[in-house]
Amino acid sequence: MGRYRAPDPSSLTDYYSKAIGRALDVLDCFSDGETNLSLVEISKIKGFPESSLFRILFTLEAHGYLVRTADGSYKLAAKLLFGKLYDRAYSLRDIVHPFLKQLNTRFNESASMGFLFGDRIEVVDTLEAIQEIRRTNTLGRVLPPHCSSIGKAIVAFQERDVIDRILRINGLSRRTEKSITDHEQVLKEYEQIRTKGYSVDREESTPGGVCFGAPLHDERGHVVAAISVSVPLFRLSPEREEEMIGAVIDTARKASAAIASASPAAGAPRT
Repeated sequence: MGRYRAPDPSSLTDYYSKAIGRALDVLDCFSDGETNLSLVEISKIKGFPESSLFRILFTLEAHGYLVRTADGSYKLAAKLLFGKLYDRAYSLRDIVHPFLKQLNTRFNESASMGFLFGDRIEVVDTLEAIQEIRRTNTLGRVLPPHCSSIGKAIVAFQERDVIDRILRINGLSRRTEKSITDHEQVLKEYEQIRTKGYSVDREESTPGGVCFGAPLHDERGHVVAAISVSVPLFRLSPEREEEMIGAVIDTARKASAAIASASPAAGAPRT
């Protein structure tokens, strides 16, 4: 039996609902929970007349798929948000994977990518070192925002209210004796991360392991994800540490540029 293929709307005019198709096209304008668009902006993106577009937006809002904000713009409602976030995360993973592979190959150490899903950071890609003793990661693993390099690299670049919410929801549990569990100290470290452009987990989440992370920026300049390279402490010399930090920063910069250039909405109006 052949593999199922989604129908082509242009070939099924007797069955295809143009009204539903337009509504879905409108929802596709919203890539994540931070995207706010006005009626005029959506009209320019999709080329729909404003009069018919208003009816679509009104209907989507009435059924709880869009929410209208105080300034009159629209954003995704909560019941659609996580599906969109997962689509977004795995789209970015495909873009970043070749860069992650280069990092993994260059040092023969484990390299990972994490993505911010609302209030939690989850591993969406990982490549392990070909070493008998190595740091490992697991797809789907939820990372602590205060003592993992990926978690730190993402959360440090969020707005203050978002940072406080993430820390409150995830907590500041002690994973090792080197974990920072004081709220103010965590905030100070985030400030240093924003200044330096990278994060370090030095035996804070796992004894005997060190991890260097750097943020990934999307086409709007927002930090939505991060990459890292992990190494057992006994394989880390000062020279190798310096090289790894430089490499993870450079790799994140190149991957961020690829994300921005690959985005179909890179030139669309955003707020």
